Amino acid sequence: MQAQRETTWTDLQGVVHTGELLETVNSFEVIECEHCRFKHVIPIPTVDELVSIYSHEYYSTEKPLYIDRYKDDLEWWNTVYTHRYEIFERHLPRSQRMLLDIGSGPGYFILNGKSRGWKVKGVEPSVQAAQHSQQLGLDVENIFFSEHSAPALGQFDAINMGEVLEHIPQPAEFLTLIHARLNHNGMVCLVVPNDFNPIQLTLRDHLGFDAWWVAPPHHINYFDFKSLTSLVERCGFEVVLQESTFPIDIFLLMGDNYVGNEKLGRECHIKRMNFEKNIIKGGRLDLLNRMFASFANQGLGREIVMFIRKKC
Repeated sequence: MQAQRETTWTDLQGVVHTGELLETVNSFEVIECEHCRFKHVIPIPTVDELVSIYSHEYYSTEKPLYIDRYKDDLEWWNTVYTHRYEIFERHLPRSQRMLLDIGSGPGYFILNGKSRGWKVKGVEPSVQAAQHSQQLGLDVENIFFSEHSAPALGQFDAINMGEVLEHIPQPAEFLTLIHARLNHNGMVCLVVPNDFNPIQLTLRDHLGFDAWWVAPPHHINYFDFKSLTSLVERCGFEVVLQESTFPIDIFLLMGDNYVGNEKLGRECHIKRMNFEKNIIKGGRLDLLNRMFASFANQGLGREIVMFIRKKC
C-alpha cells in the first residue's frame, strides 16, 4: 500500500488533476481526483492509444478466450440479461422499445433483446467482436461511440453500457453524448467494476494482496456507488435503481487465491454461476435480486449495476 501523499497531473486541455495517491502500477498512478470527483489513473491515455488497443488488441491479446467463454456461459448470461430487460420494461411504456448497446461485445445482450421484440443496435470497437455479432445477424457497427459517430446513430429509448465507462478518458463528456441520444424519459443501464470496495481493501490492507484490480491502460476510471451516482447526476440523469453483482472476491477471503490463476478463477466463476442459476431454478429470483440490492447498499459486489433516467 502506498504512503498517503497528493500528486498532480495536468491534461492536454489544461485541466489540473490533483488528489491522494492510492496506487502505482507501472507508469500509472491512481488518484482520488478532486476535480473529477472519482478515482482515475494519471496520465490518462490518449484517444489514439485507446483506438489501437480496442480495435485490434483487446480480444486477441488481453481476452483471447473471451468469446469462447461467453458461449460456454450463455445460459447464465441470458438470466442476467433477461433481468435487465425486465427492469427496462418495468419503467418504460410498451411504445418505447428501441435500444442501443454501446460496447456490444459478442452481441448476446442485443440478441436477447431482439428475441423479446426490442429493436436493437450495437456499436463495438473490436473488429473480432463486431464480426461475431454480425454473423449472428445483428445490426452492429464496428465503430467507437463518439461525438463524431453518435448523431448518425439516431435516438433511443434505452442504452446499455456494460463494462465501458471505466475505459473512457472523459466519462462526463461521454455521458453527455449519451444523454443527447435518449428520447424523452429514456433510460441507461450502466455496469462498471466496483473497485476499491471493502473486500478488496481488506485483502490489500490486511492480507498481503496487491491491488490486482488496478489495470491501466485498459481501466482508466475506478468508481464506487457514491462517485458514480454523483457523476451521472451532474450529467443530467437521476438514479432509478441500483444493484451489485456477486462479490466474486469473497473467494479470496475463503482461501481460493485466483489472482493470476486462470484455472482457479474459472472454477470460482463456475461456482458463482451455479449459485445464481440454482436459486433461479428454485423459483427464488426475488431472493437473488434482494440480495444484490442489499450488497449495493453496503458498497459490496464486484460490479455496480445502475439504471438511470434522463432528466428533461
